[in-house]
Amino acid sequence: MSGEDRGTYVVAVVLAALAGYVDAFGFITLGGFFVSFMSGNTTRMGVAATEGQWHPALVGASIIVLFVLGVVAGSLVGDRVGLRRRSAVLGLTAVLLTVAVAGSAVESTQIVIAALALAMGAENTVFDRGSGSSISLTYMTGTLVKLGRGVATALTGGARWEWLRFAGLWLGLLAGVGIGTGIHRLVGLAGLWVAVGVAAALAAGFARRPGVGFSEAST
Repeated sequence: MSGEDRGTYVVAVVLAALAGYVDAFGFITLGGFFVSFMSGNTTRMGVAATEGQWHPALVGASIIVLFVLGVVAGSLVGDRVGLRRRSAVLGLTAVLLTVAVAGSAVESTQIVIAALALAMGAENTVFDRGSGSSISLTYMTGTLVKLGRGVATALTGGARWEWLRFAGLWLGLLAGVGIGTGIHRLVGLAGLWVAVGVAAALAAGFARRPGVGFSEAST
């Protein structure tokens, strides 16, 4: 892995941690729904709908739609600016997270969750190359599958440590969840300012170096 690719990987781990951090706030606020993990929401929505529990089914469906809209918005913004994709998408993510903080200030759970879901959808387009995201940031099931394949490859004489890349992404998400949960206990939704700061700092960093890291290998 080249130095440039290592830098990109570190950013990916930070973004996975950011997703875990934000997801912890969403999960606690909604009591069991996610703002970045749509597979879990799909299961909850399906079970609730089958059992005739229409309110939780609608909540799950609404978050999924908002997440997809966030992906659409991030893709459109990123495609429009070209080499400044990462800065622009992370800037959009920071703005949406700020909207979530504003929603908490006026005690509107709907605004908070809608903005968080949109932000997480947008974040997933940071590494998009036009045909889909090359690095999984919130879809850890796929990352764990790659980790398992990497371990199998190592056990059969292939690359010995390739699986560590995927373990790092998963651990980043886990660390973010733990930190987010702890901060939420201390300061509540005001802790989302930390997420705003991380997204804004990354956006500013990429603004100074547009186009850096676009040759990274798929993770």
